[in-house]
Amino acid sequence: MTDAEPLAKPAIVEPRRGPWSALRRWFDTGGADEALDPEQADRIDWLRAAPFIALHLGCLGAIWTGVSPTALAVAAAAYALRMFAVTGFYHRGFSHRTFRAARPIQFAFAALGASSVQRGPLWWAAHHRNHHHHADTPVDPHSPRVHGFLWSHVGWFLTPRGFRTDLKRVPDLARYPELRWLDRYDTAIPVLFAAAIYALGAWLRHADPALHTSGAQLLVWGFFVSTVVLFHATVTINSLAHRFGSRRFETRDDSRNNLWLALLTFGEGWHNNHHHFPGTARQGFLWWEIDLTWYGLRLLAALGLVHDLRPLPARVLARARR
Repeated sequence: MTDAEPLAKPAIVEPRRGPWSALRRWFDTGGADEALDPEQADRIDWLRAAPFIALHLGCLGAIWTGVSPTALAVAAAAYALRMFAVTGFYHRGFSHRTFRAARPIQFAFAALGASSVQRGPLWWAAHHRNHHHHADTPVDPHSPRVHGFLWSHVGWFLTPRGFRTDLKRVPDLARYPELRWLDRYDTAIPVLFAAAIYALGAWLRHADPALHTSGAQLLVWGFFVSTVVLFHATVTINSLAHRFGSRRFETRDDSRNNLWLALLTFGEGWHNNHHHFPGTARQGFLWWEIDLTWYGLRLLAALGLVHDLRPLPARVLARARR
């Protein structure tokens, strides 16, 4: 298959399934590796996407709960911690294997990443590896050049093909049963995270009424609002970082470096750098290219929690300085 070919259609057609199949997969994605129906593979599955839509509607709860400094602080902390888990571990760790970590650390950050409602670590890594192999070709499901802004930003994420985890792309990760569990039951951790946020707010309401918060308020801001903002910030790298910014390196795709997206996504906005050389844990190649994920990984390395961070080779740095 060449990069120019359209998305491959499997020879075996999945039998048509009723609504109960989609409902079951809200909680258990174990059947997501079955063959796809070519007529439905790239159409939005609205029933299966209902929890994702409900996540957005949950933000409207702020109309009734109001807001407080505590709620904003919890929302910001939840955003920052989970953004680092996604960019540091889902992306640079699992997708590109640019550092190593012991299994307990690997699982802890994988679970934190799973709480972001961006599905499991195997799903994330498999789709991202496919993106690098076919970037900005018809085989890339979220290329804005091929599919337009809205589809590259969120539409592809809600299709049967988008829900699927291609385990053939992640055999190195699939050997960990704990990561496979997170992938299969990818709603379990978000539900537990939401419950913990609610419990924190309920406790604070009684422990310190002067904070003017509650379980419902922290649930809305610390989970719903924080998660929705986190999701849309992350996927700007699909939809915007291939359209807006500068190109230091002549890569075969449309990737661009964008300072604003780098600040929003903790360094992922240095996307042209990354596509030029994805084999490093560092994406801000020059000193002024702020890369909060790289700084965080270096801190974890100093603490002995991760090791073997893959640095930027001198030859690549020399090209970046030209």
